[in-house]
Amino acid sequence: MDFSLLEGAMASKSYEKIADICDDLMLQASSSQNFFINSSLFATSEGVFSQEGWPYAIHLLGHMYANDMNSARFLWKSIPSTIKESQPEIVAVWKIGQCLWTRNYAGVYEAIRGFDWTPQVLGLVMDFSGKLAFSLFSFFLFVAYLFLKA
Repeated sequence: MDFSLLEGAMASKSYEKIADICDDLMLQASSSQNFFINSSLFATSEGVFSQEGWPYAIHLLGHMYANDMNSARFLWKSIPSTIKESQPEIVAVWKIGQCLWTRNYAGVYEAIRGFDWTPQVLGLVMDFSGKLAFSLFSFFLFVAYLFLKA
C-alpha cells in the first residue's frame, strides 16, 4: 500500500485532506480481490500489510479534524479489538472522540494533554487542538455579541 499521498498531506500540514485520503486508501485496499477485512492480514495487489500497519490514529483524527464524528465513530467500531488493545494511541484518540461526541470540550483538552503522542501524530493533534480552540472562541464571541446586542 502506497501511503505517499498521506505522508505528503501530513508533511504539508494539509490535515483537512487526511480523512478523505485515508478513506480512499482503505477503499482501494478493500476493492482488491484479496482483501479480507476480518483476517489479520490485508493482501493487496501491491503486497501484504498487516492491519497493525494501518494508520488508524491518523485516520480517526482526520475525521475529527474534518468535524465528521459519524465517520469517526463508524471507523472506531470497525477497528479490530486486538488492534485497540495493542495500540494505546488509538484508544487515546478515541477518548478525544468520545469527549467531542458528548461536547465535553474540557475533556478533549484533558485527553490531549494526558497522552504522550508519537511524532507522527503529534502535529495533527496539536493543530486539531488549535482549530478546536479557535472554533470555541469564535462561538463564544458570537454568543457574547448576541447577548450584548439584545
